[in-house]
Amino acid sequence: MNQEPVLNEAKKDYSRPMHTAEHILNQTMVRMFSCPRSKNAHIERKKSKCDYLLTEDPGTEKLAEVERIVNEVIDKHLPVTIEYLTHEEAAGIVDLSKLPDDVSETLRIVRVGDYDACACIGDHVDNTSEIGHFTFLNCDYADGRLRVRFKLTD
Repeated sequence: MNQEPVLNEAKKDYSRPMHTAEHILNQTMVRMFSCPRSKNAHIERKKSKCDYLLTEDPGTEKLAEVERIVNEVIDKHLPVTIEYLTHEEAAGIVDLSKLPDDVSETLRIVRVGDYDACACIGDHVDNTSEIGHFTFLNCDYADGRLRVRFKLTD
């Protein structure tokens, strides 16, 4: 399939490197904490934030490990590719639970190498080598929500 109907909303104007880094961060959080991808995200060029639902505060050591893994993935210079799949085809690859009710039958799946796959309408880099270095600015945990703020540097 090579059509571009994705979600029935306008493409978001994210920073391509920052938005791709968010995909890597999300997958790292899912793998380390068995949590869902970010509940809320605010992605901007200078700094961004994501919220994760966790049963306990992961602490500074685990968050340092998250930061290290995100940078390791970035440093692998993975290709970022797009494919178009039906809901049926995508169901075994990505979590479809956050899709709006009026989503088209064809989904745009963004893959970061073999590390992450996600239904997404945003803009991304072509290769993780274009992202830069990922750094947490700060993190706080309250009432089951971990909020992380991060930036990218060259």
